[in-house]
Amino acid sequence: MDQRLELMKALTDAPGVPGNEGAVRQVMQQALEPLGTLVRDNLGSILARKDGAADGPRVLIAGHLDEVGFMVTRITDEGFIKFQPLGGWWEMVMLSQRVQVETRSGSIPGVIGSKPPHLLSAEARKKMVEKKDMFVDIGASSAAEAREWGVRPGDPIVPYCEFTPMRNPKLMMAKAWDNRMGCALAVEVLRELKDQKIAATLFAGATVQEEIGLRGATTLANLVQPDIGIALDVGIAGDTPGIKPDEAQAVLGGGPVLLLYDASMVPNARLRDLAIATAEEHNIPLQFDAMAAGGTDAGRFHVSGPGVPSIALGVPSRYIHSNVSIIHRDDFDNAVKLLAAVIAKLDTALVDDIKQC
Repeated sequence: MDQRLELMKALTDAPGVPGNEGAVRQVMQQALEPLGTLVRDNLGSILARKDGAADGPRVLIAGHLDEVGFMVTRITDEGFIKFQPLGGWWEMVMLSQRVQVETRSGSIPGVIGSKPPHLLSAEARKKMVEKKDMFVDIGASSAAEAREWGVRPGDPIVPYCEFTPMRNPKLMMAKAWDNRMGCALAVEVLRELKDQKIAATLFAGATVQEEIGLRGATTLANLVQPDIGIALDVGIAGDTPGIKPDEAQAVLGGGPVLLLYDASMVPNARLRDLAIATAEEHNIPLQFDAMAAGGTDAGRFHVSGPGVPSIALGVPSRYIHSNVSIIHRDDFDNAVKLLAAVIAKLDTALVDDIKQC
């Protein structure tokens, strides 16, 4: 397993739902420390700063540490756990999935319980179970026993899926590619540029609490005060049965994805065009997509301070916002190359021109 895969495994295996990103942040800190000066905001977002020219622009690139998950809200008398979803979940992908309850005493395995089909009427089988009626079974016989094991309200509940290269080793299956992919991308761009002199001062890392309202992006942009912002996030792969091209265009292995529109932001046209021209110049495949719903941290970057020209770029992923998703190694590697090439071009004159859009 090479250095990039080792970083991906460490990031995706780590638990980190919104508001409880500490384990992921520790992985990021270890990866970022050799690459620049560490910077943190008061919510827990983390960056490394690579200094450029004294009068150069400030460029912020960031994934987000958090993944969709749940929070313990109540333990029933019988020892089952009721929960609050954190981030966007579709009920259909939740039942019978393994989870980990992260307690002060350690991780406890569990499963989101489901009723066997033998007990369901024909009509009930057609209906979706609502989140409010779901529960997590950790094997406790009572609320008292669950508490003895360390479970308490507020504990995070994390989807369970170990990092797994597939039979085609370029396809990698794990939980939390949304958005440990962006975290890994920030680190690898810094590594790519480590020995290169650039005009821009680069801030690269990851925010917190993206999945519940782009919150860390707000505080981090206030701290950094960037001239350029790039959110590193997954795109939705549309190359599986049932998804139409007008719903999601990107395919695994087709290259990084540049968002043309989402519900949080219309990207800066000149920065968008710079990314496209740079991809063409370096023969890097590039895909495009638009999302009528949802957003990225660029939705907060671009409205911080007096306004920050921003784009969102990442790699396509299958099955996001579920227990398991899949990305393609070539898309990741090409995203590193593209981002490094774009950042290397960003001097004061070019950024001033981008701001005129």
